[in-house]
Amino acid sequence: MKMKNYFAILVVGSALAISFAIIRQKVQAQDASLHPAEKPGGITGKAAGAESDNPDSLPVFVTEIPPGYRDWKLISVAHEKGNLNDLRAILGNEIAVKAYREGKLPFPDGAIIARLAWSYVPSEENNEVFGREQSFIAGPPTNGIQFMVKDSKKYAATGGWGFAQFNGGTLVSKAVLRDCFPCHQAIESRDLVFTRYSP
Repeated sequence: MKMKNYFAILVVGSALAISFAIIRQKVQAQDASLHPAEKPGGITGKAAGAESDNPDSLPVFVTEIPPGYRDWKLISVAHEKGNLNDLRAILGNEIAVKAYREGKLPFPDGAIIARLAWSYVPSEENNEVFGREQSFIAGPPTNGIQFMVKDSKKYAATGGWGFAQFNGGTLVSKAVLRDCFPCHQAIESRDLVFTRYSP
């Protein structure tokens, strides 16, 4: 009698262990099949800039100002209106400028693009000479310095680009930077880069 009870317990225990193993495999398979943006730590989760408990999660932000950026070559200039109302210069390191000139897409790893911005103000000195308000110049710096750094492995979670904005030399909050990648996704066909080269 005792032997039958022992055998029954052994059979039930084995069945439960097998059931748990099957359920665990199904859960792991479902996790693996999720779109990256739907996974914890995906583009819309922690990999989009929130703090991560997983040390292996991919970074998406550039945390240091690239050295020598003020000596880089000019790619283009723009006047941004609306709430920003600034004059901006887009600069590129040698790798970025070479890719622009050759029309190479996607940009190669190592390409860095910088955006500098200044207040858009009339030049009283120039306008006095012209006799009317027609000359506008770059005033004090505004809206920080922005960078896009191409590293297809390091920044794989955000299309191969790391994003940054520094105000007064300090990296802005991650809450601000979370909007960078979703905005740039609209121009995926140009490797997420808005600015065109101005020869």
